[in-house]
This record gives sequence, structure tokens and C-alpha cells, in this order.
Amino acid sequence: MVNKKVTCRSLLQGALILVGFSYLSLLPGLIPIASAQTNEARKKVIVRSTKPVGFKDNAARGTSKSNSLNPALSQSKDPSEVDLDSASNLDYRVVQGCLRRNFNEDNLPASIGIDNPQLSEFFKTQTKTFFNRMRGDCIPYAAAFGSRNRFDSLSIMNGPLQDSKTEVWTFTPSAFSGFLIQQDYLKNESKNLTELRIPLRDVLYDPRKVGDMLPVELVWELNSLIKQIYPEENSSLENTDSIVRLIVDFGDRERWAQIWATEIIDPVNKEVFASAYWVDRSDIPGGFFTGSGESLERSFWTNPLSYRRISRGVGSVRASSKRPSSNAPVTEAAPKQRYRTHMGIDYAAPSGTPIFSVANGRVIHLGYSGAFGNLIILEHPGNYHTYYAHLSNYNVELAVGNEVRRGLEIGYVGSTGRSTGPHLHFELRKNGIYIDPYGLKTQLDLWSMRNNESGQLTRAILLLGSPINSN
Repeated sequence: MVNKKVTCRSLLQGALILVGFSYLSLLPGLIPIASAQTNEARKKVIVRSTKPVGFKDNAARGTSKSNSLNPALSQSKDPSEVDLDSASNLDYRVVQGCLRRNFNEDNLPASIGIDNPQLSEFFKTQTKTFFNRMRGDCIPYAAAFGSRNRFDSLSIMNGPLQDSKTEVWTFTPSAFSGFLIQQDYLKNESKNLTELRIPLRDVLYDPRKVGDMLPVELVWELNSLIKQIYPEENSSLENTDSIVRLIVDFGDRERWAQIWATEIIDPVNKEVFASAYWVDRSDIPGGFFTGSGESLERSFWTNPLSYRRISRGVGSVRASSKRPSSNAPVTEAAPKQRYRTHMGIDYAAPSGTPIFSVANGRVIHLGYSGAFGNLIILEHPGNYHTYYAHLSNYNVELAVGNEVRRGLEIGYVGSTGRSTGPHLHFELRKNGIYIDPYGLKTQLDLWSMRNNESGQLTRAILLLGSPINSN
């Protein structure tokens, strides 16, 4: 699979590298939903048939078609041995606003609470030309902080206007000391992104209407995303004219369709109730983060279907379902009951309930496997694996070696193998070791913002989000 490529410009100032990415103009109504370009993109990701699609076949690269299960993948190890990301930034947060312009614009970092003298000095020397191109009466910004209020990234925009002259500069700490600047421009150079507006009530309750506007594999993802960011304290929003604003890449043969930004907004007063942005990663699956920096990934990685209840989690279960008859004569002491550890989460649901891939990955096993019954194993970047067991059937187009996107319907709930009723047995493993995703102490790199990723989020907030109001 070919990774997404973004047009770059390189600038050199002193000993620092200034990298510039070119985005499309996100002008209101720039790309009509019903445009020929959008329709063409849809044809590339949706096959006009009753079969679900959304994966790419890598068989040509020599991937094995064998359904045999690698014994090392089915080993159950002690969850306490899992090397969790102890350095995860649990205190990560983002602040944003539009600072009123004044005569000391180059003091912006200190004005918004960044206590870093080195950054302040660097900011002053580098932004002289930037402020010459300011428009409007305030400076939009988004700043990210790590633990102990450590500076992670700062993005600024040359005014609260989104047009062909809009630019965003992002400052991040360099791994070799000093700081880096990335320059992003809102120009009509990209053909990949489209802005959509969908009624909130349709996203929450009518996936068929959403399916008419989005590739099938994005419908489950959008519904799951909106349910997470939906403000519970305002549960009547779906009865208003609130809309879901989306920035979407419809993808092509070489690139997955992708939601890059979403907001729940009031179309009248433009108030943004909640927002989320996609952060791409090179070595592990990407993830969604809210505009305040909260990760949304744990929920995605633990919800492969719409289930009635969790019927069993990690714990001890009887090693055998056979029980001695109550009428049998007592001739000797009954043998001590043996127990085995149940590794995984069981989701009770009716047979035939669709099961979705929780993240982008590759099919490495598809077939019957003893106690697992009909089993699918997906391999994800970062040496993560997800298991989907006891299935009644599979997506008929799925095969070993296929690359699948998050949200693809991969199989259906059943009761095959060692199962006492219809349910999905789901497991998450890293380096072959089982992880309890519901564990209170479980914190993976999948679910936290890493230091070198903050700039992506703060840039996205300014580039892809609705204009930020003045402080």
C-alpha cells in the first residue's frame, strides 16, 4: 500500500529546517458535495454490489494465503508482562483561542501561558515577516502542553480568515535542541479534501442517510466518533438543527478514505460544541484526538461491534463444562475443579451481528482454529494484533493478505468453537502478549499523544477547524 503523500517545501533559516506542507483551501462551500470530483472519488472506494468493500489485496507482494494459525500468536501470557508505555503523556492538553492584536505580538507565547524563554526568543526572531502578513483583529493560536506544563507545540495563523492567503506556522521542539518551524498554506493545490455538513440526528440515528454521502467503511467510524464527543450535558442537540461538519478525504486506489476533522456545531451562531481531529502516525495506527487533546482511541479499540452487554472479561473459568451428576453415588472425594484463565473480552450479541475492524491492518489468519472457532486475526502497525473469534461467517471478499481499513465489516457474530452461546470473543495483543484494554492501568501508545505528534494536532485545529473566535 502506498502511503499518503503531501506536497512539501523546504526552507533553511540558520541551522534550523523549516518544512512546509501544502493543504487545500478550506473555504466555505469550496467543494460542493455533489461535484463531479466527489462522485468520481466515491466510485473508487464503493463497489456497486451488495458485498461490503474497503480492503486492498496485497497477494501480489507474495503474502501467504495459508489459513494455518501461527502457534506463537495464540500463546496466552501473563498480562503483567506487557511493556506498557510508561512514558505516555497522560497530562497532555491543548488550549486555543484568538489573541487580540497589540504592539507586542512577538510576545504571544508568554501571553498564552508558555513558560519557555528559549522559545520566546526564537519566536521573536522568526515571526517578523509573519506578522507583516496579518489580517483581522486577532491572532488564532493552538498550543499543546505535556506533563508539568511542558511546551509541546504552538500553531499560529495570520488572522481569522480562511482563504488563499491563509497560512499557519507551527513551532515544535527539535530532537537535537532548538526548535523547528513548519509552514502550512491554505491554497487551491490539493484535490483530496472535501467539506461535508450532515444533520446530527442523521449521524446518530440514520446511518442509511449517512451512507449516501460517505464511503461505507467511514459510516461506523463517524457514528462511533460522534457518540464519543457528543456533549452529554446537552442531550437535546439532536432535536435541533445542529450539524456535523466533516473534512473528508474520499481516497483512491492507493489511499484509504479518511475523516480528518469533525465538529458538532450550531449552524446559526457557529458555536462549536465538540470537535475531533485525526493524527497520522508512521509506526503505529493513527488516532483521533479532541480539540482539547483528549484521546478517543481506547473506545475505538474496544468496540468492534454494537453489543448488548459484556458477558465476560479477563478472569478464571472452568477448564471443563462437564459437571458431576447429582444422582451419581459418592464413592470417593470429587476431584478438585480445574480452572483456566479467560483471556479476552466477550461481547454478547445476536448471531449475524456485523463485526468491524477496530483499526487499519492486514489479515494474517482467516479460518477455523480449535476453541476459537471461526477466527480472524488482524495485524496492525506497532506489532499489535486483534482477534475476532467464534464467528458465524466472514466477509465473503476477505482473504489472508488483504489490507483492511478501520470500520470495514469483516465478519459476523456466531457461536463456533468452544462457545456456549452467540457472542464475539475479542482480544488485543502486543508482541504476542495479551492486553486487557479495560484495565485501569492499561495505557498504550495507541491512546496517548506522543511528543513529536503534537504539531499535527495544533495545525489541524487551525487549518481544518471552524474559525476560532476572538478572546
